Amino acid sequence: MQQKKGQKGFSLIELLIVVAIIGIIAAIAIPNLLASRKAANEASAISSLRTISSAEATYSSTVGSGSYGDMNALTNNNLIDAKLAAATTVGTAKSGYMFAITGAGAGGFTTGAAPATSNGGTRKFAGDETGVIVANPTSGAVGSAPTSTAGGTPIGN
Repeated sequence: MQQKKGQKGFSLIELLIVVAIIGIIAAIAIPNLLASRKAANEASAISSLRTISSAEATYSSTVGSGSYGDMNALTNNNLIDAKLAAATTVGTAKSGYMFAITGAGAGGFTTGAAPATSNGGTRKFAGDETGVIVANPTSGAVGSAPTSTAGGTPIGN
């Protein structure tokens, strides 16, 4: 086949070079994107724990008569939204995290957040009636929200 004079276009080699460059850029960018998503999920989990702690304080001083409520009590009194209250399993996780409230009652409460999957985040978080949120508490089984703030490192306010 003869090439006509003035024929324009890209050769196969040029196209392969462009595809290789795009592949290299993607190999660099994708890990950074995943790390950013994990950081965003962790920030969302911390914010959700602060929301639950505030809701617990409101519940205790208004309808709880000094006692703290579980997820259902907080939702029924419109103190947290239904999506947060339902985020208790992998299938219903909110921003990659599962949440739980334990020990709700007159003595206090603990609220915990754990990554639903390895892509959701790398740290667990917990908080209690003091309002302090800690990262990586030692309590709670793998794949479940922490049940105590013991052993955790307080995170910035």
